[in-house]
Amino acid sequence: MDKLWNRNYCKVMAANFTLFFAFYVLTPLLPLYLSEHFGATKDVIGLVLSGYTITALLFRPFSGYVVDSFPRKMVLMVSFSVFAIFFAGYLAASTLLLFTIVRTLHGGPFGALTVANSTVAIDVLPSSRRTEGIGYYGLSNNLAMAIAPTIGIFIYQLTNSFEFLFWLALIVATTGWLIDSTVKLKPRNSRDSSQDRSSRLSLDRFFLTRGWLLGLNMVAFGFSFGVLSNYLAIYGKEVMGITGGTGTYFMLCSVGLILSRLQGSKALRDGRVTHNAATGMVISLVGYTLFILMPTLTQCSMVNGQWSMFIGYYGSALLIGLGNGHMWPAFQNMTINVATNKQRGTANSTILISWDIGMGLGILVGGIVAELISYSAAFWTVVLVNGTGVATYFLATRAFFLRRNLNPTVR
Repeated sequence: MDKLWNRNYCKVMAANFTLFFAFYVLTPLLPLYLSEHFGATKDVIGLVLSGYTITALLFRPFSGYVVDSFPRKMVLMVSFSVFAIFFAGYLAASTLLLFTIVRTLHGGPFGALTVANSTVAIDVLPSSRRTEGIGYYGLSNNLAMAIAPTIGIFIYQLTNSFEFLFWLALIVATTGWLIDSTVKLKPRNSRDSSQDRSSRLSLDRFFLTRGWLLGLNMVAFGFSFGVLSNYLAIYGKEVMGITGGTGTYFMLCSVGLILSRLQGSKALRDGRVTHNAATGMVISLVGYTLFILMPTLTQCSMVNGQWSMFIGYYGSALLIGLGNGHMWPAFQNMTINVATNKQRGTANSTILISWDIGMGLGILVGGIVAELISYSAAFWTVVLVNGTGVATYFLATRAFFLRRNLNPTVR
């Protein structure tokens, strides 16, 4: 059997960890920085920070095209270097306007880099272990998401210095660039690359139209996590009476993600991607339902005590992490396997775009529903949308994938 953990694959995974560590080590502290350093209000903070996501979303379709049309190593190194340099921009930004410009533009290289690095990871995997390798690849950013925010908060409490954190993010990102610079890729056929660039531009060069239903299905799951990640803290405090538990919740969610990658590796190794997708979706749906149902059951005296509330609250984190950890690599594999080899970058950008659109809609709709009705209603919307996504998969998406699958080793 071909070697999965080859040198180049391990390097790409390590670089992926550094880019997400640099991102997440700042994420929980940027609102505090904007408030303390520039005196920004809550609505301004939200506006400033949302620019990063919007720019990343706008860049991703073009990133897939560029990664498929030009030498991937060159695209990877350029996007990684620009991503790292922008952390120096945070140090140089002396006004709120300058910081807003830097933060918004920073989303561009992040969007390009996540597409380029994941596509290179696929390139360095042996074809016989690719399905399994894609599943393990996500462990690197799951691990960064689990530990980087905690480390960032600890360092800030120790040093009381945002400048130190910006330097740390810059150094870590530069380390990732150095690691990726040593990755060796097989040269692509230059004739194919030039044909890719000169061929007629169409929507399929920027969004994988062959996988449109997979993308639409992913929007539903991104919507659910968008509501959860943005309104968890205030819902937990106002409805469940849980304060200060947000960090623990996402830590447990990350533990579930990591466990799922280890648990689901055999099914991916055997090519059972539709099985992994189905398992993950159902587990996530149970987690979201448990999350919203527990306060209702407690209020109706169907379950007793605050301990039941805590078990339901934190138990849902493990279930949602476990479910998403099964579902995400399965959908990524399915999207890649309905694409040709020349469309790997486009396939990767498609799955990321779909998730981002869902996240954005979740933040927007969740906020509107919470304002007009309540936060409980917003989370019941999550269950409804997530359940619709699960039903769509079993009724249509699974068959859609199997009809268009180009890889006979997966099913």
